[in-house]
Order: sequence, then structure tokens, then C-alpha cells
Amino acid sequence: MKLKPLCLCLSLGLIVPAAALASSHREAPFISTMPQVDASDFYMFMSYEPQRSGYVTLLANYNPLQDPTGGPNFFPLSDQAAYDINVDNNGDGKPDLTFRFQFQHQYKDLKVYGGTGTYTSVPLLNLGPVSAADQSKLNRIDSYTVSVRKGHGKFEPVVNNAGSAPMFTQPVDNIGNKSIADYQGYADSYVYNVVVPGCSMPGRVFVGQRKEGFVVNVGEVFDLVNTNPLGPRDGARNPLTGKNVTTLALEMPSTCLERSSSNHIIGGWTTASIPQTRVINPHGEGDSGSAHSHLTQVSRLGMPLVNELVIGLKDKDKFNNSVPCNDAQFLTYVTKPSLPVILNALFSTAIPHTPRNDLVTVFLTGVPGLNKPAHVTPSEMQRLNTSIPATPPQSQNDLGVLGGDLAGFPNGRRPYDDVVDIELRVAEGALCGVAGNCGAQTADPNNGAPFTDGARSPGATAATEVVTGDENAADTYLDHFPYLMPPLPGSPNGSNGVDPN
Repeated sequence: MKLKPLCLCLSLGLIVPAAALASSHREAPFISTMPQVDASDFYMFMSYEPQRSGYVTLLANYNPLQDPTGGPNFFPLSDQAAYDINVDNNGDGKPDLTFRFQFQHQYKDLKVYGGTGTYTSVPLLNLGPVSAADQSKLNRIDSYTVSVRKGHGKFEPVVNNAGSAPMFTQPVDNIGNKSIADYQGYADSYVYNVVVPGCSMPGRVFVGQRKEGFVVNVGEVFDLVNTNPLGPRDGARNPLTGKNVTTLALEMPSTCLERSSSNHIIGGWTTASIPQTRVINPHGEGDSGSAHSHLTQVSRLGMPLVNELVIGLKDKDKFNNSVPCNDAQFLTYVTKPSLPVILNALFSTAIPHTPRNDLVTVFLTGVPGLNKPAHVTPSEMQRLNTSIPATPPQSQNDLGVLGGDLAGFPNGRRPYDDVVDIELRVAEGALCGVAGNCGAQTADPNNGAPFTDGARSPGATAATEVVTGDENAADTYLDHFPYLMPPLPGSPNGSNGVDPN
């Protein structure tokens, strides 16, 4: 299969030094210093909340691995960055719609009486109980704007359907049960119905802290796969079960994301950008002014685990600064991947022959007959066929398409989809001859071996949960927008609501 030459598309900051680039589960060299713009997961799926048929949900997670007890500042997103959710609806690898989230933080400087006529600024985020109706005791108010751009046009504001306001308020992170007694009810008050320019029907938006939804035996995977890849799928704990994350959630009618009524395949990915230069405290002690320059993309995430397990270490930063329409430059990592070779050295599994045209279809073009656009520039992103209806939670299969559930990964991605197990199986040849040949091979060389990292969710929701093996009952999801569970509280902090057994 021949790929088109590198396309000419808008790319910000291509001359930025590599040391300033990073993204996704801290897999690139510099990301540990910039967690606020680290994209950890991206989801795109047909909404399966009752009465929301025909809507698409897009979730972009940032600032991963949050410890619930991380006060007093907790985890605000950057007020210097632009966080984007991008949609390609004609297959050319360029954003046709860009939804941009930008944040503001208002510090109220709450004080207490210090005696002798003086008042002293407090070091805490709140001075009493917090609710959606009363935030007077909250020391920082986090708000954000959402705007949308078509192609390379101008950004236009997305507004609150209730009051035409362009500014939205974000619920504060889950400080603890004494500060916020009913966090789920509190956070639900910040789900907004919105009017989006160019869309005749309202959408919904939410930004806030959520329980980390990714289930992966992460330590063992990166320690030379220090687990049994042919063992039980429920044989290992999920180390992320006690972590939180910040989610940008957007729900839109599918018709407002599609190119036309006859073109039902859309692509999606998230990016974050920061100023190329920033001057902090330019006038010396006591002045906190700053100056900004043009934005530079430092984070990119579409398909899960691509930068962690597909892109070579030397190119991880380059990938994070790149745009999908230029992905021909990373083709060798897909057609001749290193992961099957590593697994062969560790476990003597069969190595699928190259070139891996099956992986090209999964990661770069979409799978024919499932989610491949009619005219496609090979480019890494999630792709969703919006004409395939959502599968209700009780019928979802966590192996997605491999498990016979066409509404699941890699046809988009839902929270319940076990993308680690799916991608391990695909990397080892599960789709050879189905989604494309593996060199001369037209069949799975590992004969359908059920590769796994050993960790999985016990159910699509708490109502569908069936705990087996070493699964954790807390690792489920909501059956409604924004689908990821409310965050774990900072207090009481014992097990943070996690089953300690």
C-alpha cells in the first residue's frame, strides 16, 4: 500500500525545540514537567444514555495520575494553554471542526481575622462547605470558554443554552466529603446545554475532575511485560483505580459533526498547545505579569497507546508536535512494529510477517466496511461510523469489534472497551487477513491467542458489574453523560472508596 506524500496542513510550532514536547500517559521525555497539558485518554462513541440516540460523545482526559489527596491546590488546568478536540469529517487528516477549551482562575483571597485589626489570607482552597448554590467559601473559581472553528476559519463562541453566556463554571475538584457532601449531585449541576454555531440542535458540555477510567496493569506492561500475556484477563489489579483525572466532555448531534448526510465516518483526536514563549514576573519581585506568544502544540492523542507502544523513543516528542495528515513520516513504526518482536523475545510468540497492512487499516485508514472513509489520507486518529447505533451498556463487549460489538473499539472508543487487550491481540496478528494482510500471511499466526495485560473492568456500569478474579468493583462507569465516574474524594482518604481487598 502506498501512502500519499506529506500533506501541506497547518502545523503550529514545528521549529520548537524537542525538549519542550510531550503528551499522553507521561510517555514522552518532557511530559513529567507539564502534567497540565498531558493528554492521557481520548474517547469518541455514539452516546448510549437513554433518549440520546444520534449523539456523539467526545471525552478528552488531561492531567493524569491525580492523587485524590493532592491539596491544597488540587489540579486546575492551565490558564495559558489551549485544549482542542479536533474532528476530521472528510478523511484528509486535517481538522474540519476544532472545539477549543480555555481556562481562567479567579482567586478570591479569602481571609480570616488575625487579631488587632488585621486579616490574614488563608492557604486553603475553601473555608467551609461548597455547593453549586453557594461557592462563597471557595477560594478559587475555575471557569472556561468553549469556541468552535470550521477548517481554518475564525473561532466562534459556544454559549450556554440557558442564558447565552460564553463562560462556563467548572466544579472544584473533590476536596473531600466534609467540604462537598454530595459530589456527584454537585458536579451534575455543571453539565451545560450549549448552542454551537452552525448546529441547529443543542449539545452538552462538562469539564471537571473524574475518576480515572483507564484500566491497565501499567507497571507490569512497562517492566518488560512482567505478567503472563496468556493468563486470565482478570488476574491483576488495576493500579490506576485510586487515581483521578480531569475530563473535557462534549456531546454533539452526529449530524453536526458529519460532512454530509451520506458520509457517516468521522475522525477525532485531542491536542493541547502552550505559548512558544512566556515571561514570568518580568518586572521583578511582587509583579506576577506575564506575556504570551503564538501557541505551540505539545500534546496529541487519538488512538490509545500509540505513542507509548508504537512510536520509537527518539520520535515520541516529534509525534506529539505533529499533525495527522503528516503521519506518513511514522509509517515504518506501523508497518514494521517493534512490539511483536519484543513479545517474541520475552514469550516466544509468533511474529506476524511485515509489512503490517492490517495495522495500517486499524491505526491509519480505518477498517474497510467498518470505519474507513471513501477517500482517506493515512493518518492516526480515532474513527467512528456514526451510522452504527450505540450498544446499550448491558450488551457491550469489552473487546469491541473483536468481541462482535461493532459499536466498540476500534470503531471509536467507549470507556468500557479494554483497549490494552484489544491492541495486544491486534499487534500479534488477530486481524491478519481480516483487516489487511501481514506480508504474505492471510491468517493470525498466533491462532487467536487471547493476549492480555491481566487487568479489566468488571462492567460497563455499576448495574452491569460482575466482579471476577482480581477485578475492582470501583472500576465501572456511568450510563449517562459524562460517562466517567465522579472523582474519588480527598477525604476520608483511607482507600478513597476503593475496595482494599
